[in-house]
Amino acid sequence: MENQTYDALFTPWKIGNVEIKNRIVMCPMGGTSLFGWFELGGCHFDKEAAKLFLERANNNVGLIIPGIAPLRDTFWGKWLWQNPKMFEELKEFMDEIHKTGTKLFIQLTAGMGRSWAITELVAPLHKNKITRAIVKPIIDTSHELASPSPQPSRWAHDIECPEMTVEQIHEIIEAFAKTAKLCRDAGVDGVEVHAVHEGYLLDQFAIEFFNKRTDNYGGSFENRYRFAVEVVKAIKEACGEDYPVSLRYSVESKMKGFCQGAMPGEEYTEVGRNMEESERAARYLQEAGYDMLNADNGTYDSWYWAHPPMYMPENCNLEDVAHIKKFVDIPVVCAGRMDMTVGAKAVEEGRIDAVGVARQFLVDPQWVTKMIEERIEDIKPCICCHAGCFNFSSSKGHANTQDLTDTMGLARCALNPETMQSKKYNIKPAKKAKRVAVIGGGIGGMEAAILLSKRGHSVTLYEKSDDLGGVFVAAAAPSFKEKDRALIAWYKRELSKHPIEVKLNTEVKDINALDADEIIIATGAKAKKLGFKGAEKCIEAIDFLLGKEVGERVTVIGGGLTGCEIAYELYLKGKKPTIVEMQDDLITAKGVCLANTSYLRDFFKTNKVPVHLETSLCEVKDGAVTLKGKDGNTFDVETDSVITAVGYNPAPIAKKAKNIHIIGDAEKVGNLRTVIWGAWEKCMRI
Repeated sequence: MENQTYDALFTPWKIGNVEIKNRIVMCPMGGTSLFGWFELGGCHFDKEAAKLFLERANNNVGLIIPGIAPLRDTFWGKWLWQNPKMFEELKEFMDEIHKTGTKLFIQLTAGMGRSWAITELVAPLHKNKITRAIVKPIIDTSHELASPSPQPSRWAHDIECPEMTVEQIHEIIEAFAKTAKLCRDAGVDGVEVHAVHEGYLLDQFAIEFFNKRTDNYGGSFENRYRFAVEVVKAIKEACGEDYPVSLRYSVESKMKGFCQGAMPGEEYTEVGRNMEESERAARYLQEAGYDMLNADNGTYDSWYWAHPPMYMPENCNLEDVAHIKKFVDIPVVCAGRMDMTVGAKAVEEGRIDAVGVARQFLVDPQWVTKMIEERIEDIKPCICCHAGCFNFSSSKGHANTQDLTDTMGLARCALNPETMQSKKYNIKPAKKAKRVAVIGGGIGGMEAAILLSKRGHSVTLYEKSDDLGGVFVAAAAPSFKEKDRALIAWYKRELSKHPIEVKLNTEVKDINALDADEIIIATGAKAKKLGFKGAEKCIEAIDFLLGKEVGERVTVIGGGLTGCEIAYELYLKGKKPTIVEMQDDLITAKGVCLANTSYLRDFFKTNKVPVHLETSLCEVKDGAVTLKGKDGNTFDVETDSVITAVGYNPAPIAKKAKNIHIIGDAEKVGNLRTVIWGAWEKCMRI
């Protein structure tokens, strides 16, 4: 590597006595557990996760930390340490990992408590005492929800989480020790304790706001951190003092109250762990025996700090994590939208010891190798959408609304279908090479063209405009969508690497005239039209995003994701947006992660952006809009411009037939995940 920008990242360091070859850490992500994740069959050695990690290990990551492994299986309630066969398979896997020079720590979790993402399907079963008792042998919801003190669930506010008993605490501590020893015996390089972090169970015990106990596990500073301290002491006693134990750690909670997070740069009163306590806690936890802090910020009440969406600034946790390093002697890793140039400089200056990266490993398993080979432009960027990796969604009055199949399938990737799904999505040579026409040069069309070419087909891509990207060009236009713009650039470069004929400024009017055996229709969707008085005065969302000017006061009709992102961009530009939404909350659609939606909701609330819920548009007039509220009364809001963001309808240019395949928004309006995964489902069969 001639470019010295990243040199500091490729130096060795130590966690206890374990040497790590470089300073890039693949951080834990729910769903990547080597012991399975939330699966009806119970805990087992997860070969799909093993494949994921081995590929990353072969591509130069220094340390891998798989996603949380609950000590007690979510289904059937079996403890991990009661499954010796699983650890025998783990040992074989560790032998393969060590051949690459990569080290691996297993992350073990005490549990989630109030942060357990109870779904809309499971919540009613818990609320009824009879059904709760019936399903207990399969899924013990009271155990999963058990918290330091009785309090509302983060996901279902009408559910009160039960108080964890001292006996349960001791069971968990014992399980940490037994499981860690099995990991050590299987050749695992260390374990990570999950977590005094993100408002999970150990963090709830540590934070006075959540912990109202009056026994030895509540009250004083020492009592609140006792659970975490006893865990590491038990592990060290079982495994030896030299066996490394990392701690997932949140420097600050960034909480203003129950389900109320703090914005970056906001002046507020911290109700969780503030910096003063964190300085003391970090040192205290080191003295207890922890060998590393794997750190960022936030709780589930301020989830966007731990799972930063694209609205959060890059390196959002660096200053806080670098500050806390001053108070400990053990290594400190920083995660949270880390830019590698900034991360390398922070390591070089000794402000942190290593850079934690998570979602980028899901998008592009080879990104570290590409960085070493100075092929930065070839790295497929993560766009922080959470649509595949962590799409737990929630809105007013609802628990986790995401489908159970999605909840059980975390750590997939919207942009890379093969991630954690290699049996379902994989590239195999076509049985017969065909001539394939792809109509539409948006993301779906480009993805289809690349995949078809990789499989050996002869592909021609038709795009009626003078550029590629389709509607995603508009979607990527806001100032905070720099990663989206990088993704479009990546697709254009990737297309050029394959023998794909690209015809711009070519509108296909007669598909029968195409010289093709198979045709892919990827022509996207068109904006819905609303039939209200004055509709001609409105600006469609896509036109605003592509540069159409608006006035100072702007009313956005539609509080879904597009409307909220437009309102956010307007505010950043110094405009005065107002949002009008017919539902009882903003962004009520499934599949949009709560980390993303809670940021936007909190932003509008903090910055006093007017939001009219359960409100409909009656008329657009010169200088005002007439709205009808929940009570049936109408009222006017003064405005200079009106933007409509009320959704889209599919716009295929032909009907599905034996050799005509419709993909993406042209088939059904969705998001990048549905567009890309759908393209694979169709193109793998051609």
